[in-house]
Amino acid sequence: MSPSQSIPSTYAARTPDPLAQQISELGDWFHNIDLRGIQTAPNHFLGDFPNVKWRHIAPAIPQDVSGATVLDIGCNGGFYSLQMKMRGASRVLGIDICDRYLNQARLASRTLGLEIELEKRSVYEVEEIAGQFDFVIFMGVLYHLRYPLYALDKVVTKVGGKLIFQTMIRGSEEVKAWESNYDFWRKDMFADPSWPQMYFVEQSYSNDQTNWWIPNRAAAEAMLRSSGLEIESHPESETWICTPDGRSREGRFVHQMELDGTL
Repeated sequence: MSPSQSIPSTYAARTPDPLAQQISELGDWFHNIDLRGIQTAPNHFLGDFPNVKWRHIAPAIPQDVSGATVLDIGCNGGFYSLQMKMRGASRVLGIDICDRYLNQARLASRTLGLEIELEKRSVYEVEEIAGQFDFVIFMGVLYHLRYPLYALDKVVTKVGGKLIFQTMIRGSEEVKAWESNYDFWRKDMFADPSWPQMYFVEQSYSNDQTNWWIPNRAAAEAMLRSSGLEIESHPESETWICTPDGRSREGRFVHQMELDGTL
C-alpha cells in the first residue's frame, strides 16, 4: 500500500480499539465510566450508573477538596474514587475484595491519568489501615454483608470528617419519632411498616446471592446514629452524608466497648 492510499473504512471498523479491548477483557463492569469516550457499562440495568446517583450526591460534597484524604470502601471500578481525585483530593485509597473490580479501577485510573491507591482488603479489616480520612465513602456495600452493623461500626473508626453512605432501601421510606423505651409486653410497634427493620434474604435477590440484609429507611438512619454518627444531609433516597457525633468515649468506639463488656 502506498502512503497515499487510505485504510478502507470496512477494515478500520473491524480493527478493535486497544482501549475498548482492554475494557472488554476485564469482564463485566458495574461502574459505567467514560474512558476517553468509551463507556465501560453502556447497557447497565440501572442506566448510567453510578452517574444517576452521583448527580444528586455531588452538590452535597465540596467542589474543591484540595488536600483531603479519601477512603473508598468497596470501590468497585473506581467511579467515586476518581470523582474525589478530580475534586483535588491529595490521597485516595480504594479497597475492595474483588480482583476484577480492582483491575478495572486500575485501568480507569491509568487511562484518566488520576493517581489513586488500590488495595485488596475487606471492610472488616479497615481498622488495620492507619489513621482517619477526611472523607470515607461507604456506598453500595452494607446490604452485601452478613454482618452489616459490625462493619459499619468499624467504618466509623476511619471517619475523620464526613461519611458518604449509601445502601439499597426496601420497605417503608417513612420515618417516625419513636419512644426511647418500650415495655416488654408492647408489641404493636413491631407491626408498623415504618419501625426500623432489616429484611434478610436467605437465597437470592436480583440474581445476587450476596444481597443479605436490606434495611428500610428508618433502619438505615437508626444504624447510622447507633454507630456514632450524626446525619448531616440526605441528598438522595438511598444516600446520607454523616459526621461523627462524638459518641466515642475516651477514644473508644461502640463496637470496642461491646466486645469488652463496657457498653
